[in-house]
Amino acid sequence: MPDPEGAAPNSGVDVSEAQIAVHWKEEEHLPPPAKFVSQANVADGSIRSRFTLDRFPDCFREYAELLSWERRWHTTLDTERAPFYRWFVGGRLNASFNCLDRHLPHHAAKPAFLWVPEPEAEPVLAVTYRELYERVNEFAALLRDRAGVRAGDRVTVHLPMVPELPVTMLACARLGAIHSVVFGGFSGEACGVRIADSGSRVLVTIDGYYRGGKLLDHKANADLAVAAAAREGQRVDHVLVWRRRPEERSTSAPWVEGRDLDVVTELPRFRGAEVPPVPMESEAPLFLMYTSGTTGRPKGCQHGTGGYLAYAVGTSRIYQDLHPEDVYWCLADIGWITGHTYIVYGPLALATTSVLYEGLPTFPDPARIWRIAERLGVTILHTSPTTIRLLRKADPEGPRRFDLRFKHLTTVGEPIEPDVWRWYFEVVGGGRAAVVDTWWQTETGGVLCSTIPGVDPMKPGSAGPGALGVHPVILDDHGAEVPPGTGRAGNLCIRNPWPGIFQTIWGDPERFVATYFRRFNRDPTSRDWQDWPYFAGDGATESSDGYFRILGRVDDVINVAGHRLGTKEIESACLTVREVAEAAVVPVHDELRGRRPEIYISLKPGASDPGQVASAVARAVEEQIGKIARPSAVRVVADMPKTRSGKIMRRVLGAISNSLDVGDITTLANPEAVAAIQALVRPAGSSPPRPSRTDGDAADPGDR
Repeated sequence: MPDPEGAAPNSGVDVSEAQIAVHWKEEEHLPPPAKFVSQANVADGSIRSRFTLDRFPDCFREYAELLSWERRWHTTLDTERAPFYRWFVGGRLNASFNCLDRHLPHHAAKPAFLWVPEPEAEPVLAVTYRELYERVNEFAALLRDRAGVRAGDRVTVHLPMVPELPVTMLACARLGAIHSVVFGGFSGEACGVRIADSGSRVLVTIDGYYRGGKLLDHKANADLAVAAAAREGQRVDHVLVWRRRPEERSTSAPWVEGRDLDVVTELPRFRGAEVPPVPMESEAPLFLMYTSGTTGRPKGCQHGTGGYLAYAVGTSRIYQDLHPEDVYWCLADIGWITGHTYIVYGPLALATTSVLYEGLPTFPDPARIWRIAERLGVTILHTSPTTIRLLRKADPEGPRRFDLRFKHLTTVGEPIEPDVWRWYFEVVGGGRAAVVDTWWQTETGGVLCSTIPGVDPMKPGSAGPGALGVHPVILDDHGAEVPPGTGRAGNLCIRNPWPGIFQTIWGDPERFVATYFRRFNRDPTSRDWQDWPYFAGDGATESSDGYFRILGRVDDVINVAGHRLGTKEIESACLTVREVAEAAVVPVHDELRGRRPEIYISLKPGASDPGQVASAVARAVEEQIGKIARPSAVRVVADMPKTRSGKIMRRVLGAISNSLDVGDITTLANPEAVAAIQALVRPAGSSPPRPSRTDGDAADPGDR
């Protein structure tokens, strides 16, 4: 995937992460543990015969049948406006009903959530399905009667990992309102941008929450968010504030009369309220989930009700292997798509008991996760390679000191190195638990590549084959298929749509088509789904066994601890510092997080103190995006390496930051800038750069 301008082929800087990483050796298959197979929801490999391409799309009726429909659908898939697909057309249902009401006859007393506060002195709170039903109804009544929320309205939710987050989501779904959850760690500024884009009039937040042993004032972010939205022309009429501690407020932020509502004082008038779930058309939007993009503005991925919910429940049952007696813990934040699908909608639709944990997984020490898992009898653990690396580094033998009962271990969010995979399997799972390495995206709604844990052999470092009914393919830059087993990387695409696929980008259907479908589209007028392969934006290889290894983004999105951050969004934050003339962001390897952003800036004439400017840039990124985007370094340079057309060559900067040879730079307009930057980043006496990778070179897992 060479850049049209800049470095020469095979220079080490003109190729994507996918191409750099393809030289890892193939790992051996490991059979799934026999004890797991004996109890698996799916242990018969013949299930694949029901999801072959010739049975598409009707194969997905099997997922839809797991739901309760107010009215059954008449058309499984409508491709009339491809690629704007409509699933289970004619059907009507309500997501809140499917997660709550239908379970009351048999599971009312069963815990839906076991909420673990970060302070260990605070007791675990068990929220039963009956209690969750009551809380959702009461809050839905409050939203409807005090904030005027109706079907189709957008409600922005900026909450941490507290029970009030799923309560708010399900209350919105009950009313037919569209929720837009913003990751609690994002700044008020970032929340405000998303409020404005969605056209939301209502913000739901909390006064404070615990993180890293501190009670953080979260209400202050709401005021920043409202102000940021107002600057973009969007007024917020109501800010509903939950309390972290019901007996007192945990904020020093001012109260805005007429706008701010204290939920604790408002709820009593709605005690015992029951709000009938609004039957929604299957294709009606359920939620927006914003994900970073390379053009600077976050993309509001719009997910529908019937298709998304069917895919969430089907994949939760098959790939998470959820049973009624399981205690399931997904360590993701509900503010990301993993939390939506595999903490809220999928598990609740299956009447599962899930653990919610408020704080840092390593607070007050790295054994906190194992203490919680042992105490609550967790049987399924679902987390990211970043967390696994962190725990392994902090206390590699820690899990062995606890009575852990894991039957199933999931990894999600980024590729996992084979040696980290083995530690997860052998030490955390004791060699008894099935490991499921999943690949999917915000846009896809659920798992797209994974082994079926009770059927397929495990393979360290490989996500596995396509999920049931999903048919991936590797395409080169010209759209030709890259055959399996060649070791060649290419663009990972999906031949066919699936129910969990998002419907569009909110307010920008052209961007939806251009970003995900136009690149390999054969006929823009076609209504045939076969002419519209989905372009995932990830590089991958396919082994001869049909397993896919995901190798990284082929664009400029940086995957930080499983969170995708757009470089343009970070660069925009840098440019709010008035002394900064130019900014470029590149990913650098981080032992724990996988990648972290590193920032290069050049200054305007007259800027006096580079160190102060660099500090201001780091603060701006944290304030406008959040601490997750904190740069590993901010480097002030005299000039950026540029092509003759003025394009900053970020790949050259990335090569320098990652100690790679920059290769041929004779095509640059200012090749002398490269030496100056190298001297800044790698002072005299430091290790020399690694050579550019060629087909015969050994691969370094750090360069994925």
